[in-house]
Amino acid sequence: MFKIKTNRDEVFEAHGKSILEVLQENKIYLPSSCGGKGICGRCKIKVLEGKVKTESSFGIKEAEKKEGYVLACKSYPEEDLLVELPFNLIAISERIAKAREELVERIFSENPHFFNPLVKRLNLNVKPPTIEDSRADFDRIIHTAGSKLKITPKEAAILSEFLREKNWNINLAIAPDEEEIISFMEPQEAIYGLALDIGTTTVVASLINMDKGKIIDVASCYNSQIIYGDDVITRIIYALENQKGIEILRKSIIDDINALINTLLLRNKMGQILYVIISGNTTMCHLFWGLNPKYIRQEPYVPVINHYPLWRASDGKINLKSNIPVYTMPSVAGYVGGDIVAGVIASGIYKEEEVCLFIDIGTNGEIVIGNKDWLITASTSAGPCFEGSGISCGMRATEGALEAFYYDPKRDTFEIKVIGDIPPLGICGSGMIDIVSELFKAGIIDKKGKILTNTSKHIVVEDDVKFHITENCYITQADIDNIIRAKAAIYAGISTALIEVGITEAEIAKVYIAGGFGEFLDLKKAIEIGMLPKLNSEKYYFLGNTSLSGSILCLLSKNFRDKAEEIAEGMTYIDLSRSKTFMDEYISALFIPHTDVNRFKVS
Repeated sequence: MFKIKTNRDEVFEAHGKSILEVLQENKIYLPSSCGGKGICGRCKIKVLEGKVKTESSFGIKEAEKKEGYVLACKSYPEEDLLVELPFNLIAISERIAKAREELVERIFSENPHFFNPLVKRLNLNVKPPTIEDSRADFDRIIHTAGSKLKITPKEAAILSEFLREKNWNINLAIAPDEEEIISFMEPQEAIYGLALDIGTTTVVASLINMDKGKIIDVASCYNSQIIYGDDVITRIIYALENQKGIEILRKSIIDDINALINTLLLRNKMGQILYVIISGNTTMCHLFWGLNPKYIRQEPYVPVINHYPLWRASDGKINLKSNIPVYTMPSVAGYVGGDIVAGVIASGIYKEEEVCLFIDIGTNGEIVIGNKDWLITASTSAGPCFEGSGISCGMRATEGALEAFYYDPKRDTFEIKVIGDIPPLGICGSGMIDIVSELFKAGIIDKKGKILTNTSKHIVVEDDVKFHITENCYITQADIDNIIRAKAAIYAGISTALIEVGITEAEIAKVYIAGGFGEFLDLKKAIEIGMLPKLNSEKYYFLGNTSLSGSILCLLSKNFRDKAEEIAEGMTYIDLSRSKTFMDEYISALFIPHTDVNRFKVS
């Protein structure tokens, strides 16, 4: 029996199985959109020591083969191995799942009448045919159901045998909007749905039991499109300037989604997913569906579609039954997408009496201001640093990520908090905010964010100035510059939107913070570096990934889905790219905390 050791010092027994199977058994999930068939090339790993028998090398270049790269799904140990795992492992996040579940359960407990899932179970006791009553099998179902149901050719092909096998007592999964039979069911079989958040940097999938309204599991991975550009603009440029660029970007995100689906189904050992809701910014949704994003980038920044038809899994090339409905959250404009509409639903800002502020902090920083009577929205490009990309040691908020940093200036020492209580593998968004705040207060970086090289023994001057946390985990001058630009863009977007509607920061009743890293953000430090308005902490509410939670709410409630369409249609969009006020605000925010110190003065 051979052993497989990873570059993280984990050791597993192979038992004659493929490397992919061994890793999956030990809860390490490589991307594998083909389900281990060896035809997607995404479970690529590097064998550092030992021999393997490889049955397929699909997608691996000759130069990579010489370096030891193999497909984990088609490679079997022939002796003990040392393998190097890639950075883009699929993460199963209990922290994310718990936060979403609390938010969703609270909303439905307050509004139980809203629970109205987009797929329902229909139990029918159909009267068998006789010589006297020889109506068609499907006509008998329509008569028993009391409604004009529709059926796809695939379901119709198996209908007659299914009816007789079940002795005319059948369970159907119905999409009420379409009055269409999605699938035949077993009596004990649960109905599952999938909520997808397609972010510019990360993709998150949530598996939902639609019978009970429960979140079963959540998985995430980096958006593979990131190798073609960090933000939506660079990806639009890639799509337009490269032959088959749209097709390449589309395949990347579809492969990510299929890999997440495979992982969730494998991990939970369950059957069918019968409905999918997709949420994302306008460009991400266009690229998923293969729509040309060209005019989103060109003034006046017009998308192909804001309100999407109800398409099917086969249209999206999702590895589910071809007729499964796929609903796409509606967009507002070229730079305010369905992820923000989902966030408005999840936050409840659309029904507030007082004026509130909603901020989604991600690769793009989107802002919504308003209440039950009016909503305005704007978007600013923050870059991917807070989501773990574009930073030397950046990573998502998964095991090994430094998420908190405390510096002692008297001793020139620091304490850190790492997810999983292991040595830091990198720094996530909340950790970056902490480091910049703490180093600024200690005088190690100045108001412009420049590292003062003679202020700490942890500073190393090499090709770039670095502040070391460990030998392999550090933050550089370039990283700090990126973080300051990102925080400046977010604050400038907020301040400009407030100026546009004639509201001061003091008039804001509540501030809802959304975004993957916002949930674990130290509010005090975020204000100290000038990223968020200086308001009483009681006004701030952290909601986590509202793109995902809003999608889950819509999956479980036709009321919320209808409200999403209404919100997208009624929201007013402000274009910051044409605003001189925004540029003035942005330049002023490129300091810690701001050139106008009165805005952040301690009261």
